[in-house]
Amino acid sequence: MKLLSVAIPCYNSENYMEHCIQTLLTGGQEVEILIVDDGSKNDRTGQIADQYQQQYPTICRAIHQENGGHGQAVNTGLKQATGTFFKVVDSDDWVNEEAFQEILNVLRAYQEPESEENALDMLVSNFVYEKQGAKRKKVMNYRTAFPKNELFGWEDVRFFMKGQYILMHSVIYRTSMLRDCGLKLPMHTFYVDNIFVYHPLPHVRKLYYLDVNFYRYFIGREDQSVNETVMIGRIDQQLLVTKLMLGYYDVIKLKPRKLRHYMISYLEIMMTISSMLAIQSNDPENFKKKKELWQFLRKQNLPLFIRLRWGFLGQGVNLPGKSGRKIFSVCYKITRKFYGFN
Repeated sequence: MKLLSVAIPCYNSENYMEHCIQTLLTGGQEVEILIVDDGSKNDRTGQIADQYQQQYPTICRAIHQENGGHGQAVNTGLKQATGTFFKVVDSDDWVNEEAFQEILNVLRAYQEPESEENALDMLVSNFVYEKQGAKRKKVMNYRTAFPKNELFGWEDVRFFMKGQYILMHSVIYRTSMLRDCGLKLPMHTFYVDNIFVYHPLPHVRKLYYLDVNFYRYFIGREDQSVNETVMIGRIDQQLLVTKLMLGYYDVIKLKPRKLRHYMISYLEIMMTISSMLAIQSNDPENFKKKKELWQFLRKQNLPLFIRLRWGFLGQGVNLPGKSGRKIFSVCYKITRKFYGFN
């Protein structure tokens, strides 16, 4: 069994996937790199994947499938993984090689736990926004939220600041835990990385935070899924993911208080992003979709609706009329510039 399986979902990724793979190869024989060619067309993605499998047969595996979207590529990677731990790295991102060695040292220490109480379910590390053209690289760290360099539970979690969320770039999960919790991402849907992080959290008992800048998250391509214009064009998929995540509330309400509080905060940011995209589109049809989303939440769970709708962010995205939308839009642009996302 490998120590770590890394799935790389690839679709027409010939221009950048090799840099991603090369940084992961520094992990050596303990790492399994699953290069999932998600039905790429008219480029060399599949050929490059096969070349790496041929050159590094004990590390790289090329997996070819019909196009099913990012989520299906992750599903395939998880199904094929033989590693004790599992991570997803997008093909246009990469990892820091020195931090990678520290990550592997921690995973190695918990590969064969003495008991279930000492089993590491989720390793969290920092990630860096590698925004094209940006002079200042924003680092997402979790120093205020987690104790460092020790195994801990949700009762030991401290304080999450606004905007400080656990994202796909931050996490490595125990493979068996992901399978046991029934994680399966929807096909042909963008933004399912939120579900990848969110769904397993109630099943996570023990965490470990390593304060290293491991994952490098590239932002800058015009066709990238997190480009604001692209996100507005795919608002229906963002709304679908948000609705699916709202369905987990009943699952989490009996879990530890700090976990429940964090997961509700995550829902708050998902509602805010969905509403923000509708406002930024300046499209009356999308305004209706935003209203329908909040009505969906109200019908599904009134207490949660009240908590989110009358919170600071909920009130901000629901300021009435054209002037209200304009005020929110200005505040959003200021926040985006400060935090450096999109």
